[in-house]
Amino acid sequence: MVVVGAGFAGIGASIALQRAEIDHVVLERADDVGGTWRDNRYPGCRCDVPSHLYSFSFAPNPEWSETYSPQAEIWAYLRRTAEQYGVTARTRLGHALREAAWDATAQRWRLDTTGGALTCDVLLLGNGPLAEPAMPDIPGVDSFAGDTFHSACWPEGIDLTGRRVAAVGTGASAIQFVPEIQPVVEHLTVFQRTPGWVLPHRNRVITDKERFLYRHVPAAQRFVRGFVYWTRELLVRGMLSNRTGAIEKLARKHLESQVADPELRAKLTPTFNAGCKRLLPSNDWYPALQQPNVEVVTEKIVEIRPYVVVTADGVEHEADTLILGTGFRVLDNPMFEHVRGADGRSLTEAWTATGAQAYLGTTMSGFPNLFLLAGPNTGIGHTSLLVMIEAQLAYVLDALAVLDRTGATSVDLRRPVLQAWSAEVQRKAAPSVWNSGGCASWYLDTEGRNGSIWPDYTFRFRRRTRRFDAAHYELVEAP
Repeated sequence: MVVVGAGFAGIGASIALQRAEIDHVVLERADDVGGTWRDNRYPGCRCDVPSHLYSFSFAPNPEWSETYSPQAEIWAYLRRTAEQYGVTARTRLGHALREAAWDATAQRWRLDTTGGALTCDVLLLGNGPLAEPAMPDIPGVDSFAGDTFHSACWPEGIDLTGRRVAAVGTGASAIQFVPEIQPVVEHLTVFQRTPGWVLPHRNRVITDKERFLYRHVPAAQRFVRGFVYWTRELLVRGMLSNRTGAIEKLARKHLESQVADPELRAKLTPTFNAGCKRLLPSNDWYPALQQPNVEVVTEKIVEIRPYVVVTADGVEHEADTLILGTGFRVLDNPMFEHVRGADGRSLTEAWTATGAQAYLGTTMSGFPNLFLLAGPNTGIGHTSLLVMIEAQLAYVLDALAVLDRTGATSVDLRRPVLQAWSAEVQRKAAPSVWNSGGCASWYLDTEGRNGSIWPDYTFRFRRRTRRFDAAHYELVEAP
């Protein structure tokens, strides 16, 4: 068996497979484990999910320094966990998957990697939804003569002191790095397409006494984790029915208390319902935007020249550094172009007419013995993605147990099951804030289908993935 990716999904999968005594190898394209938390090293990077919930349930970390962990601590946690559970020894670093194709005759996946060819009976994709930065389609962006980089590819050791910086995007990454770089740059132009709903950040330092308690009474940390989980489950009710007035009220109060200038406040006030786009916790974002060396520009960027960003009003904004906080390729991840099923079509081609879809976010018709982690409609807008990943792993392990018990060589999802599932998901998503909240977000594809978010409570997803439903699959028995 082969697992692709060594971030949270891949590491969790490897640990689960090892416990089940299933031979496997992990392929990682980079030179270290950690995934998103290895790659995103921009100033101020931290998780916006509480630390106690942003760790494996079987591997709590009593040493978190803050209630919302900074990037370096999360990466260190992943490296430490991978080492502790032997994942590092099972991982082939520098092995990028270039092509994967199902061989129906041999009942195996044939893989082409940068480290050579491989075959496996089961392929599990844990490459993650936030693995491929999205580059903006702006005329002339490649002609910019200064430093240009995506926030997910922040150059090691770059010094922005005294620079004129243009920051494109005002999403989850920008609200973290903008307040960090603002004090050192000469001038910072923030290009905002759509303002987001910004909430007060509840982060605080975890005391020595708390850490002592978690180390010596693990049940205390499990209790806190459970409390955080169920508290966050309560948030999703309003999102499912597009009734997020309480969140908006809190966000408006936060905006009004931090931004006195009515003109700037109007620029920063969203026109869609809270939760339609990702909610943004920050106490530093609004203060940073009001500093003398910062300008917020809401005009559309129409062209980029060697040292200039041109907006629709004809204004030329000078810059020597261009930072792209423009998100990730979630629904059109290029990995999907290189995974080919029984009929030779790639995942991308299979999804051309329907949009990204997978049963329980995990399996696809026509792609035998392929399992996705954090696949379509497993994203959540209110809690930790690890909740969904661990639920999927339980489902995958039971599927592998069925293969072993029946002697079958492969399982392939029946197409009517996928169609019924997709219809159910889109029906549930339709009245939610993610679909009907009045915004355009990366949750939706170009046809308005929600291929990202799980439109329900996560405890219901966990219930549905508890057992592998073999009746929904065609099992091919060994000859």
